[in-house]
Amino acid sequence: MPIEQDEWKIGLIVGPSGSGKTSIGSEIFGNGIYDLYAGWADNLPIVDAIAPDGDLNSVTGALSAVGLGDVPAWLRPFRVLSNGEKFRAGLARLVVERPERVVVDEFTSVIDRQIAKVGAAAFAKSWRKGSGQIVLLSCHYDIIEWLQPDWVYDTAEAQLRKGRDCLWQRPQLELQIYQVSGSVFRHFKPHYYLDLPLPVAGQYFVGVIDGEPVCHLAVSPLFTAKAYRATRLVVMPEWQGIGVGTKFLNAVCQHHLDGSGRCGRKYPVFFHTSHPQLCGALRHSKKWIQTGASLYGANKAKSAASLRRSHDKSGIKDRAASGYGGHFRAVQAFKYVG
Repeated sequence: MPIEQDEWKIGLIVGPSGSGKTSIGSEIFGNGIYDLYAGWADNLPIVDAIAPDGDLNSVTGALSAVGLGDVPAWLRPFRVLSNGEKFRAGLARLVVERPERVVVDEFTSVIDRQIAKVGAAAFAKSWRKGSGQIVLLSCHYDIIEWLQPDWVYDTAEAQLRKGRDCLWQRPQLELQIYQVSGSVFRHFKPHYYLDLPLPVAGQYFVGVIDGEPVCHLAVSPLFTAKAYRATRLVVMPEWQGIGVGTKFLNAVCQHHLDGSGRCGRKYPVFFHTSHPQLCGALRHSKKWIQTGASLYGANKAKSAASLRRSHDKSGIKDRAASGYGGHFRAVQAFKYVG
């Protein structure tokens, strides 16, 4: 395989079981094969186990980049994750460690094929941002057009394709958006990182690909500010990492900016999030402007004092014990301008 003199980042060895992929992979760099599933701490959440002495932002960035942006999953140990989550967590650790030359066996072999294709695209996008060469071994041909490798060696045909010879057009995904009832959110709630009541006068939207619901967003009126507010953005784990969430968010916000939302007002949409990678994506988008940021969360004292004054004025004897808000989390605010 004449690949030593070429500049490349991602290579793929593909073929049926027993055709020699692992033997070739173990020799190609001479340093063995990287195991995505080995070496994990039993009880540490994966966000702490990936790089215990490293930078938290790089860890969360890698998790999101490979499509594991599901915050509740970050707080679970590796051993309790699903097969798809384990696969992506292993890829995130690999992205953080970033060896100069590495080989990964059984790439996407133990997971659902839809997760495999989206996960391959998300990983390739992330790996190409840094240095290092990686060779992936797989028995599945369906990931080639999603992975977009620099070269492919097919062990079934003993054929090497490089450069233009292995360029495939990545399949297009059609996202259909429907307005639904608020009860649909219960299917997405396990993947949402807050537990809050449904927004007042909210309208709910779901994005669907090939008949499968993949993302959710609620939008409520904020007419005192001549705006709407979007909340409860959730992208199902198997669809994270390829930009579906931001496309969906932009489409729903544009729908309201065009005057198709509640009461037909042509108002912009405000959106708050704590997710570091989503914050970065919106900050670099020309369709959004950042309007604020809180690095330490809100204090309930002001809200509690307001409730006490209202109760005193109304003659209510049972006073409120606490106020609203006070989530101890960093929040950044954005405004959709189209």
